[in-house]
Amino acid sequence: MLQNKKILIGITGSIAAYKSAFLIRLLIKNGAEVKCIMTDAAKKFISPLTISTLSKNEVVSDFWNESETWHNHVELGLWADYFIIAPASANTLAKAANGQCDNMLMTTYLSAKCPVAFAPAMDLDMWQHPATKRNIQLLKDDGNGIIPVNHGELASGLIGDGRMAEPEEIIQWLMSQLK
Repeated sequence: MLQNKKILIGITGSIAAYKSAFLIRLLIKNGAEVKCIMTDAAKKFISPLTISTLSKNEVVSDFWNESETWHNHVELGLWADYFIIAPASANTLAKAANGQCDNMLMTTYLSAKCPVAFAPAMDLDMWQHPATKRNIQLLKDDGNGIIPVNHGELASGLIGDGRMAEPEEIIQWLMSQLK
């Protein structure tokens, strides 16, 4: 079902960013072509080299690359059959819900013509905060998919909701949307 699908992955600043590497591998194993956008904060958790090696494509994180060539956010948004932001930090959810586009990921989100889904990842208190709940509802109201979070041990050591879905669960969710 993912054969020849073009999947754009947005990676944000969260400890769950390591799961994006496994997600990329699963997508490619299932026949998808994958391109990735990373925020600056994401690069603190997982290296662009890892992501580009696994995706077999250059990672985009800024409007310009090292040779001063412009990365066209509109082209990325048009290229994709599906755009998954995983992990989606509380900060990114808030920016997306309110149309703020101060980085490459958000400008691509606002110009994407394909379906978009968010796989939230954050600590229990952040997940339960009324602002996060409002932002999730705004994103749903705008037609975005929200991949359910898991319950379990969080990076803080707390136990509760807020864990990003496992890569296999994200693949299953995506396949259910593409039917």
